[in-house]
Amino acid sequence: MKIIVLGAGQVGKTVAQNLAGEKNDVTVVDLDANVLLELDTNVDLSVVCGHGAYPSVLRDAGAEDADMIIAATNSDETNMIACQIAYTLFQTTSRIARVRSQDYLFEKDSLFKKKHIPIDVLISPERLVTDHIERIIEHPGALQVVDFADGRVRLVGVIAEAAAPMTGHAPTHLRTLLPQIDASIVTVYRDELPIVVKDMDAIHKGDIVFYIASRENTVTVMEQFHHRDKPSKHVMIAGGGNIGLALAQRLESKYNVKVIEKNVERANYLAGTLKNAMVLVGDVADQVLLLEENVSAMGLFCALTNDDEANILSAMMARKLGARKVMSLINRPAYVDLVERGFIDVAISPHNVTIGALLRHVRRGDVVAVHSLRRGAAEALEAIAHGDETTSEVVGRAIADLPLDDGSIIGAIVRDGKMIIATDDLVIEAEDHVIILVVDKTLIHDVEDLFQVGVTY
Repeated sequence: MKIIVLGAGQVGKTVAQNLAGEKNDVTVVDLDANVLLELDTNVDLSVVCGHGAYPSVLRDAGAEDADMIIAATNSDETNMIACQIAYTLFQTTSRIARVRSQDYLFEKDSLFKKKHIPIDVLISPERLVTDHIERIIEHPGALQVVDFADGRVRLVGVIAEAAAPMTGHAPTHLRTLLPQIDASIVTVYRDELPIVVKDMDAIHKGDIVFYIASRENTVTVMEQFHHRDKPSKHVMIAGGGNIGLALAQRLESKYNVKVIEKNVERANYLAGTLKNAMVLVGDVADQVLLLEENVSAMGLFCALTNDDEANILSAMMARKLGARKVMSLINRPAYVDLVERGFIDVAISPHNVTIGALLRHVRRGDVVAVHSLRRGAAEALEAIAHGDETTSEVVGRAIADLPLDDGSIIGAIVRDGKMIIATDDLVIEAEDHVIILVVDKTLIHDVEDLFQVGVTY
């Protein structure tokens, strides 16, 4: 597939690297020649230096025969105009744009149509990150929570604690502990490497366990790996930007929320917008302020400014002062590796959260959801099985008979709105939603091929 990526920031760079690594023909456009030089040197792709909304630049990038344009610059307006030009001048088939402004998103149903602004897919990183954080808050102890089947099924990653009921037992022990609940351990990471579940003798302390269950049961399953924390209704949010505000709005009816914002004008706006949350003017890393505002009573501290260093410092300080759980928004991948599972419980990487929403529209076959896991090393996807035994490689076949490597694991299917945990003898039927975890990204194309139907379909 020939794809043009506009913008070489963290989101654009990450998606370009992922797509190029999967043998797509990728061209990246940006105004920063130094960033492009680094990409061109380290990744198998092409680069064009210029303004992404200029027709001449898009033409130089190969828009005349491109299959897709992904507009991911820092400017909503540039992204929208680029999609308009790609449609009008080059008839580009698929157009994806990152749009951050709530003003545009509020009117999205009227604005973003072919006869108006022809964007096929809108990506809002702030909204995706807010959703991501909210799901983790619902699952105390989780590192990652992703949805499938319109939220009916969830894949959850959790660290196994020393005295948890499942620690020291084989994965099959989960059925003994929860005989009435359909759930399954899909894979386990130990020392950053995935382990095939069927080859495991026991879950060890510190293992990262990914399990799948219906939404209403995910918390109960989690308690088998991680003891439920004593409930706390106190949340402190450091940073009142778009993500901080959106999160405060979602939480303020259920929690006692405090928001710290350094900019006085922005703080006044937050105070006028939020209904129940308390807004404080100050430095998020000010120890005196954190002590005065009783950070030790916080069940959760979320550092969500646009400054990685400020987020890391304030989260570490909050933990030292007694906050029960701390999360930090971190853009630089190297920082994520350094701080997660240390002083910071959950490091949130915006571009890793966003990448799944983009990859969904690149995957072949009928793929309705994609989630990036383990900082891009793995991927979970939901694909719909179409066809029959003649036209499909999966329909009418038992899971054990599918040509899948150990690095691709089917965790469950959703049939007629109901989740069924995958077993070797489970036969896939037409229109089943199949949830697959791919821990070896080199196998992605094999999975895509499996879910494509023959020409007679």
